[in-house]
Amino acid sequence: MIEQILLIAVLQGITEFLPVSSSGHLNLLHGLSIQPDQGLTMDVAVHMGTLVAVVMYNWRDINRMFLSFITMGRHYREYYGVAVSAFIATIPVLIAGFLLNQHPALLELLRSIEVIAWATLVFGILLGFADRSKGHRRFTTTSMIDAICIGLAQVLALIPGTSRSGITMTAARGLGLSRRAAARFSMILSIPVILGSGVLKGLDLMAVGGGEKWVEITLAALISMVVALGSINAMMAILQRVGFMPFVIYRVILGLGLLAMVYLG
Repeated sequence: MIEQILLIAVLQGITEFLPVSSSGHLNLLHGLSIQPDQGLTMDVAVHMGTLVAVVMYNWRDINRMFLSFITMGRHYREYYGVAVSAFIATIPVLIAGFLLNQHPALLELLRSIEVIAWATLVFGILLGFADRSKGHRRFTTTSMIDAICIGLAQVLALIPGTSRSGITMTAARGLGLSRRAAARFSMILSIPVILGSGVLKGLDLMAVGGGEKWVEITLAALISMVVALGSINAMMAILQRVGFMPFVIYRVILGLGLLAMVYLG
């Protein structure tokens, strides 16, 4: 059991904020029978762990955006636009996620290895093309148009394999944001999405009941939090030095490998 907790927590922590799709990797574990379904309890635990990690890493931006938003820009005026943009960009995926959650059959279809493989490959290639952009716009220049485009793109992340961080960074780079700015905005957008997903899964967990193992839950949350912090720092360093290409290459290799397994295996 400890090995299962460690595997799920580490995988979630590594992949949640990298542009490689955490949901795709976790569904692959289940679909390929490498790991049994982690269950709602463990799912909520590892998501809450990564939520704490991203809040810790971005606490300065979050604090400034919050103060700017509630004071209508009187404090930290340069953060008001990005705060409003983050709010607007979150609305489409929350609505789409809520609606999709009402259709279990469609959710199950989207979790197939074939869908994950194509999404991993196609959206990985798109990330590579978007990263060719010479855009150097700063985080605080995010506009209403950016919010709408990135928000609509984020809906595609409901398809496992697409990667929420990947598709939002792809859209942000295509709109001219720098690599660092794209990553920062993507992480900010992850907060309400992870929180919303955690709330929905938490409600489902309350509905089905079951025995909670608090030691295991706490351990999973702590591991995912620590690993996610390390993963975020590593990602930002990689983006600073070489850009998104290592993630693009990984996605292309993984996508092609999965497609070969589906169609030739």
